[in-house]
Amino acid sequence: MIGDSVKNLTVESEKGIKVHKKTVHKLVGLICIDLKLNVKSLEFNFISSESLLQLNKKFMRHNYRTDILTFDYSSEKNNLDGEILISFEDASDNSKKYGVSVDNELLRLIIHGILHLIGYEDSTAVKRKKMKMIEDELVNKFQKFSKGLAIK
Repeated sequence: MIGDSVKNLTVESEKGIKVHKKTVHKLVGLICIDLKLNVKSLEFNFISSESLLQLNKKFMRHNYRTDILTFDYSSEKNNLDGEILISFEDASDNSKKYGVSVDNELLRLIIHGILHLIGYEDSTAVKRKKMKMIEDELVNKFQKFSKGLAIK
């Protein structure tokens, strides 16, 4: 699993959005090993802000931009089965806002989506703080492997 590919993981991106798919595979593999997770079926889609806004309206009934949507299809939290949609534009904007690289911000969103799939929530301040703490720990641990995630 540490290699360049994770079985049952699909990485897609909209036209014009360039993400290094092998790096996503490697990062997800490392994160899954660290958190002792299996991938039953996991799909990452890197899409435009507008596409994610439309999906947020349709499925979540939220009329605002977001940088990520996660759909969990699993009843077993250690067997990932879901879809994670990430706004590449919002990741890029957030990287400037927080003074980090786009690679780092994409890594944070990948981790954030996986944490949602294993049961972490950010619906309240207390839950958000707990999730953010684990997210930051994982970003620090795997940041060195995220170089080149966003293809320029």
